[in-house]
Amino acid sequence: MKWALNVLKQQDGTEILIFGSPSATHSLLQYDLIDEFWLFVNPVLLGKGMPLFKNISDITQLTLVSTKTFANGVVCMHYKKA
Repeated sequence: MKWALNVLKQQDGTEILIFGSPSATHSLLQYDLIDEFWLFVNPVLLGKGMPLFKNISDITQLTLVSTKTFANGVVCMHYKKA
């Protein structure tokens, strides 16, 4: 999988986007294949769920690029790897 995604990432004009898939995110993080994170925080508290970031063994420094707050209280945070 890592080889195939690296080939895709090297192509001009190609962006790979994943929305709401913790299992895919876990796999991509394992191979250090994520360059940017767009995190949406909803103003709802839940007692259970699948963690987006789990089994991370190395620290990944991120730089905040932008934020946007929507009228419904959702906050979008755009980060790039530092």
